[in-house]
Amino acid sequence: MRAGESMEQGLRDCCRSVRIGKILIQRNEQTHQAELFYEKLPGDIASRYCMLLDPMLATGASAIKAIEVLISHGVPQEHIIFLNLVCCPEGLEAVLSKFPDLKIVTAAIDTGLDQNRYIIPGLGDFGCRYFGTDN
Repeated sequence: MRAGESMEQGLRDCCRSVRIGKILIQRNEQTHQAELFYEKLPGDIASRYCMLLDPMLATGASAIKAIEVLISHGVPQEHIIFLNLVCCPEGLEAVLSKFPDLKIVTAAIDTGLDQNRYIIPGLGDFGCRYFGTDN
């Protein structure tokens, strides 16, 4: 089981009746900007509390984009709980400066970001590990 799948499966194991939506955001490797590629959310999402799952919080750009998607569908930021496994101070500051009422739950706060804006020591490129495309 891949890490991203285990986060979703863990949520399903805890909350059997949970409804799952999907947001696909990828970082442009040249600009380091988050780009939205896909979203499919429950029709009644505005009336729900939302758990946003992402294994890592590095620069915060992807998390900010995902939170903006949820807010654009009527979800108040106070109803969003962001769950991640590894983060860094820069990502926490970026997200919380834009969304001060957001709740973030993480397992670890690593040192910071390197020159490529990856978490140090972190997990490496999670997308490559997740999809088996790392060299």
